[in-house]
Amino acid sequence: MTLADNQTDTSRSLYIRYMDRTTDHYLQEGFNNPYQWARFEDVPFAQLEKPLSESRLGVITTAAQFQPGKGDQGPGAPYNNEAKFKRVYTLPSDEVPDLRISHIGYDRNNAQIEDQRVYLPLERLHDFEKEGRFKELGPRLYGAPTLRSQRVTSERNAPEILEMCREDKIDVALLVGV
Repeated sequence: MTLADNQTDTSRSLYIRYMDRTTDHYLQEGFNNPYQWARFEDVPFAQLEKPLSESRLGVITTAAQFQPGKGDQGPGAPYNNEAKFKRVYTLPSDEVPDLRISHIGYDRNNAQIEDQRVYLPLERLHDFEKEGRFKELGPRLYGAPTLRSQRVTSERNAPEILEMCREDKIDVALLVGV
């Protein structure tokens, strides 16, 4: 709403066309078929085995570690394939890392990403931990690449993150996707 005329700003009410952008990008890369979005008959979610207040929380992000020398990676930067990461990474969860986003699919016109806490609410999660909303944050953050390859995601990246979560005795994972 604008204060001047009390009218709704409809420019922000349109759905985010990330699927269209991804499909267009996929075709521009020379693939002969439009991108096929993953579909699952069985949703891979499970009920918690204990209350959240007794659970160790793991955080999975699709944001990339800042890489100096790999072009513009700041807020509103154009898609930057150079800065894309292709392997799962981990970082300590007790310090706030310098993560950036330059994904193909996010809405560069309306997304408010100047503040990293929008896409990595680590400080707030530490507050929630102190408040007892969950028992503790796991020792590492897990970076999940967004490669648009269902095979690589399901056969390599997801199993790697699952194994790391098991090593860290994670009870519940929060995926903070960009």
